[in-house]
Amino acid sequence: MPRHPAPRLVVPDAIDPAVFRSFDPEANVVQLAGETMGTSWQVRAALPAARAGDAARLRSLIEARLGGIVAQMSHWDDSSTLSRFNQAQGGSAIRLPPDLAAVIDAGLAIARASDGAFDPAIGRSTDAWGLGPRAVTTPPDAADLLVGKAASGWQRLAYDAGAQTLRQPGGLWLDLSGIAKGYAVDAVADLLDDEGVHHSLVEIGGECAGRGLRPDGDPWWVDIESPPGCALPRLRIALHQLAVATSGDYLRGAHTLDPRTGQPAIHATTAVTVLHPRCMQADAWATALSVVDLPQAMDMARRNALIARIVLRDGGEWISPALAAMMEAQDVAAA
Repeated sequence: MPRHPAPRLVVPDAIDPAVFRSFDPEANVVQLAGETMGTSWQVRAALPAARAGDAARLRSLIEARLGGIVAQMSHWDDSSTLSRFNQAQGGSAIRLPPDLAAVIDAGLAIARASDGAFDPAIGRSTDAWGLGPRAVTTPPDAADLLVGKAASGWQRLAYDAGAQTLRQPGGLWLDLSGIAKGYAVDAVADLLDDEGVHHSLVEIGGECAGRGLRPDGDPWWVDIESPPGCALPRLRIALHQLAVATSGDYLRGAHTLDPRTGQPAIHATTAVTVLHPRCMQADAWATALSVVDLPQAMDMARRNALIARIVLRDGGEWISPALAAMMEAQDVAAA
């Protein structure tokens, strides 16, 4: 049988004291699962014996939390807050519920920092390519792309953070596919924390957040595989109060659009993984780094101190300085 190379370990250089809060080596790990956002969710929660009966209640709370997020951010549901904004009259200001407001606030900040490589206002372009609820049989032509691009763009959004209102400039469609799933991961992890469950691993469609420790004292380990045919060893990440998100085209094809052109982002990069304390930011930054070419992505990762790995189509990779430091720290410890 072929031998797989040993994984490379990625461990934070400092352990947050919060990981030891309410740590119980006798706790049982309960696994909960379901479906949301067109994909699956899973939670592994360390519950003390005295709370073994809480599993069903926690599942109900998680399902309700995720349902609330979908009701605000789905572009597949005509009754969602997002869909209502997309159909609102030009010049109208929509008051956003807290979850959607938090995502818009973060999304616009990352749009500015990435020079528009991430854009929450790309809905017209994703619709033109059939990446939403409307199916298409042929790619959009140049005229369609120009119309979609003219009606899009984060710069056209006026968001009042104090009042949590977002102004519809007219004809603009939001699409939060590159950030909402990461936000949902954070929301579930925060929910568990609020419920006194401080040791958990939350995963939605491959995006993960780890809080606390496993009962055996280990961190929640997550393996990041390399694309098929790539000989690079996988990364094994200790999610000590960290989240991880990956964006790539090796599984579903070129589904990430460059907001600046409206075209699929196809270049030397095939997968991007980003680590961040919050999964929402990891998700959006992984999307942004996937959009731009490698030199731009390297510069963007350095400027924003991102913990990132970029896998190339030729089988190579680029490791950001922030990620390299985490890997080197582990190598020193092992020596």
